[in-house]
Amino acid sequence: MKKDIQIPVVEGLSMAIAYEYNPIFKCHDWNVYIINQKTLDLEMVLIVSKGFDNDQVTSTSKMRHKIEKLPANSYAKVELLQEEVVQLTNSFQVSFFEGTSLYEKTFIFKQGTVNENALRMIPVLEKKGVLIK
Repeated sequence: MKKDIQIPVVEGLSMAIAYEYNPIFKCHDWNVYIINQKTLDLEMVLIVSKGFDNDQVTSTSKMRHKIEKLPANSYAKVELLQEEVVQLTNSFQVSFFEGTSLYEKTFIFKQGTVNENALRMIPVLEKKGVLIK
């Protein structure tokens, strides 16, 4: 029975945590983006995020986000991360429809991998940050 279940592989989707200047508050913020590099629109994108440390002692509440439609070759801001949360392992479970098929993928930014020394230019966003495909 299990051999008959086909789980589609997610390609062309990535997430980034960008370090951006906020002109209103005159400081830098960490913002999470979802990037659709596919040639098809994604519908009903659901994202569940959570931060935790390696010992599972400290953890954040689960945050849920919904994007009705993420057009092809575009991106959307998902959430703002506080400095304390950036220092944790951050998990983003993404579910979406592409046509009539349901897809799911989990992106994990491991503890210590998101910091100012790890910043690289993300061409799609034209911002510096950390990207996971």
